[in-house]
Amino acid sequence: METLSRPDPSSLSQPSLSPSSLSQSSLVPTIVILDFGAQYTQLIARRIREQNVFSVVLPCTASLDEVKSYAPVGIVLSGAPWSVYDKDAPPADARVFELGLPVLGICYGLQFMVHTLGGKVRPADKREYGHAEIDVVADSDLFRGLPQRMAVWMSHGDEALELPPGFELTARSPHAVAGIQNTAKKWYAVQFHPEVHHTRQGTEILRNFVFGICGAKPTWTPQHFIDATIAQVRQQVHCATRRASLA
Repeated sequence: METLSRPDPSSLSQPSLSPSSLSQSSLVPTIVILDFGAQYTQLIARRIREQNVFSVVLPCTASLDEVKSYAPVGIVLSGAPWSVYDKDAPPADARVFELGLPVLGICYGLQFMVHTLGGKVRPADKREYGHAEIDVVADSDLFRGLPQRMAVWMSHGDEALELPPGFELTARSPHAVAGIQNTAKKWYAVQFHPEVHHTRQGTEILRNFVFGICGAKPTWTPQHFIDATIAQVRQQVHCATRRASLA
């Protein structure tokens, strides 16, 4: 749960272009980001694209078929201003964990992962917002090559109380669980925001997930997006012209 104002669930991110028209998934590896309404979701996508890996933001309510249509190599679960127990918290298809893909939960994404997979989340005794320090307490591919103590940016009012089966603690702050993992499933989560510049090693954490865990290759550039958009417009114009000639 992020400590910020709540959007209308119907206003959650929509993908700007369809995978069928852009054929992104057939060109380059894709990271699908499921947006639960966080203020930083587009920044997550930007940070990943800065690594020359294509990422697309879908609403957390996206169907499993829509997620699969991008042939993703990994999934990111964004933050959110909700509690997993709120009646108006937007739903997400729990079968995303059955796709056999690496998953990274960020902030609310950690809590969603814990709650969905059989753990427990509760309101934190001490809400954390702003600068914080975490200690890495277990080996993790997500933190590979990084210092044991890191400065991060927190924004949460709930915390993980009990981890789901198969998970272990990887990092903690003075007040809460800060990182968890299930290495057998390649499921990872952090309570802080690696996408913001206040988290000094945030880019390295995202790189470890995208390249080290998902196995993506840095083959995407903005030119791919430009070329695909031009192709889509040409296709639409061609179809419209044909319909007009047959009218």
